[in-house]
Amino acid sequence: MFDFRKRARLIKRGLASRKTRRRRQRSELARNLEYAPYAKFLIFAAFAGGLAFLVFSGQQAEPTKNFVIALLVLATAITQLWINQPKSFAQSSRILLIFGVILVQLAVTKGLLVICNSGDYWFLKPEMGGLITPYAFAPLVLSVLLGRHHGLYAAFFVSLWSSVLFGPIDAPLLVTSLISGFTAVSLTLQVRRRSKLIRAGIGVGLAIWLLSLTFGLIGPITLLSSVANDWGMIGLQSALAIGNGILTATLVGGALPMLEHLFRITTDISWLEASDLNHPLLRRMTIEAPGTYHHSLVVANLAEAAAEAIGANATLCRVCAYFHDVGKLVKPEYFTENMSFERNPHDDLAPTMSALIIIAHVKEGVDLALKYKLNQRIIDIIQEHHGTSLVRYFYQRALQQYEDARAGGKIMKLREDDIPDVREESFRYSGPKPQTRESAIVSLADTVESASRSLEKPTPQKIESMVNELIEERITDRQLDDCDLTLGELKVIAERFRFTLLMMLHSRIAYPKPTPKTGTPREEVLRPDVMAATRRPATAPPVSAA
Repeated sequence: MFDFRKRARLIKRGLASRKTRRRRQRSELARNLEYAPYAKFLIFAAFAGGLAFLVFSGQQAEPTKNFVIALLVLATAITQLWINQPKSFAQSSRILLIFGVILVQLAVTKGLLVICNSGDYWFLKPEMGGLITPYAFAPLVLSVLLGRHHGLYAAFFVSLWSSVLFGPIDAPLLVTSLISGFTAVSLTLQVRRRSKLIRAGIGVGLAIWLLSLTFGLIGPITLLSSVANDWGMIGLQSALAIGNGILTATLVGGALPMLEHLFRITTDISWLEASDLNHPLLRRMTIEAPGTYHHSLVVANLAEAAAEAIGANATLCRVCAYFHDVGKLVKPEYFTENMSFERNPHDDLAPTMSALIIIAHVKEGVDLALKYKLNQRIIDIIQEHHGTSLVRYFYQRALQQYEDARAGGKIMKLREDDIPDVREESFRYSGPKPQTRESAIVSLADTVESASRSLEKPTPQKIESMVNELIEERITDRQLDDCDLTLGELKVIAERFRFTLLMMLHSRIAYPKPTPKTGTPREEVLRPDVMAATRRPATAPPVSAA
């Protein structure tokens, strides 16, 4: 209760900092609801209630039988989600998103078909109901937000439920809904721009148009006598079928930002928008820590190439790599890539203090990320990109000083207890270890890029040996235990790192200086190799120390 007074006294005496580190606000109620079994039961019960309302509303034959069929399909859908998508089934928010979007499509389908069959609107005839039904809404939304497996799941089950909304199973409606949904998913396997949604909508519209021609929903068309055809009506029906897909895709594009915000999902579209290098933090980095900025760009290239090679989210890796070292903005001059040529600030510090400053850039990065409201995945990767690894340079330096102190202590006849021990825990990052494939890729790319700066006259053999040693060291240190990277994927990542670094670190020929115009003889001096190590303080730690 009175901690603030104690803190104020310590600040006044210079024994505490005025800075209060930001923390992520976690709602205990929200977390309990996310994983509580009763929350899932309530969602399934609400969905069953929605199905009952849709089936029993209006006049149709045997609604009870249709409702029983719908409940059996619901039981199958729940089982399939539990078996095939256990991560989504474990989260109530994912279940709410999946079944909520499906229920919205079913409600709109029911409403449109009821309006068309009522005859209250002259421009909406009963045969047009199958042309304007939004078959691809749920598959498109879930494919973009959660992936193609969820999109196919929605396409299959929403088609089954749609076919029993009006009594006997409507085979043309079932087939059209299935094929339209599968078409939508196949055209949205990797959506990085909203224009691709429109292209997917055109594809869905063409699929609906072809199926409507096949099932006689457009026409009738008489091939023997073109004069007998009502081309105006056929053109209107064709426009409705194709426009159906385009309008559905447009609505999905408008709904995605709201759904992303509500369910805390980030699509590739949003990641691409977040990759803008004009972000205030990145602009600060270009001025205050240009070395770190360049390092982050190279790490982004490495991580993106490796992620593409193993099928991970390459855009996420690129964006997170931009911000992974943003904490170095607090004390940029203490990191090798930003040091001036005159002095090394670590010369005046004990190894433990140097390690503390180096390690603190992770917490400072999280603090800045929270201040600027960065995406949660970026914050996670900032925390995880060093795992619980060791700041080896300063640890070895501390061990050397300890041995020197012991040797001097024997001469001075000091007790060993008077010489403080070097604890390895003081030189390790606080973690956690990388939890996802993307986090592990950024972590490895960061390590490899930092170490590559220490190579003199890099060759393919040196680069390959360095990459393999660093990855083996991470495996031995158990830094990759919590992510789901396989040994085969690590081999692919190492090969991609080797290839990308080889292209970046290629050497150039040394050009001779031009001969002076006076024609006087001179000693020909060749330009030094551009890949030679940049001059820095002799006592500076290697770049990989951070």
